[in-house]
Amino acid sequence: QGTAAEFSDGFWKSGDLGYVDEAGYVFIVDRKKDVIITGGFNVYAVEVEATINTHPAVSMSAVVGIPHDKWGEAVHAEVVLKAGMAVDEQELIALVKERLGGFKAPKSVKIVEALPVSAVGKVLRRQVRERYWVDQSRRVS
Repeated sequence: QGTAAEFSDGFWKSGDLGYVDEAGYVFIVDRKKDVIITGGFNVYAVEVEATINTHPAVSMSAVVGIPHDKWGEAVHAEVVLKAGMAVDEQELIALVKERLGGFKAPKSVKIVEALPVSAVGKVLRRQVRERYWVDQSRRVS
């Protein structure tokens, strides 16, 4: 159920970001609250996660913006590995740099045992993000 603030001119604001291509097809890119703004660039968490998740050692990942004095937010990834697998954090950063470009690459990667997930198995980025912003005077959505 939406609040009055989510409605404008009779339209419901879903919080999804997307675009319409030349043929009229609609593509959803990410949720507005999951966009990381780093040094004036928009980085879509889902795009970085999809790239990290292509690595054969990776089971799942969560990409969030964490506080950064110079850039506002820095791209950070928390990664769960497949059983018995190992990977160097720098290898994952290099993978993203190669495929998406340097500004989208995580500045830090943390290998974790598990990520918070919903009842249907969707990663709860907000819970990952909140740990880094708890003692900050400013916040992101």
